[in-house]
Amino acid sequence: MQAAASRKDRYMKAEDLKVYAITDRYWLNGAKLTDQVESVLQNGATFLQLREKEFSHEEMVAEAKEIKEIAEKYHVPFVINDDIYAAKEIDADGVHIGQSDMEFKKAREILGKDKIIGLSAGNLEEAIQAEKLGADYIGVGAVFHTDTKEDATALTFEELKEITSTVNIPVVAIGGINKDNIMQLQGTGIDGVSVISAIFGQPDPGKATKELVEITTKMLQK
Repeated sequence: MQAAASRKDRYMKAEDLKVYAITDRYWLNGAKLTDQVESVLQNGATFLQLREKEFSHEEMVAEAKEIKEIAEKYHVPFVINDDIYAAKEIDADGVHIGQSDMEFKKAREILGKDKIIGLSAGNLEEAIQAEKLGADYIGVGAVFHTDTKEDATALTFEELKEITSTVNIPVVAIGGINKDNIMQLQGTGIDGVSVISAIFGQPDPGKATKELVEITTKMLQK
């Protein structure tokens, strides 16, 4: 008898990374993050990461519970940035951790084999290491200059292409991506784009998402 597919097996496909939305409450201006997330997922975002750098563990858990319900409604994979214990507590689909965050093996030990673990990589060596460790996908960047991580040096087209042609796991590009420069990533071999301000920093995040989905779909065409 075949075992039931785990949530990771059902969710973690390369196409899930097409438009990877990362939350940011900086631009809320009185709006509710849950309402913005609902609009973003309703308009086609394919993956969602909750990112709250200033939250305590308890605050993260409370917010993540609400966001998880919305993500499940739209059948979109939902991961939490950095807080592995919050991801375990609310049974999120997984986590995204950086190269300097908790060791990957420890994260896998805490979450188990059926959860998604994404790793950040800033160069080819880090991408290769992420794959060796067993990451389910890699967030590669910054591909353009970004104010979110001011110390990040932008990768060249050739460097990005080398990464995607070397590793065998899905790669999502991150860093300074917006509707005006997405097409510059065509031909790099990435599986999608990860954005923060290009969605949550816009006056209408839902409308911005819809536009990004259309442009990214075009960019990903061979």
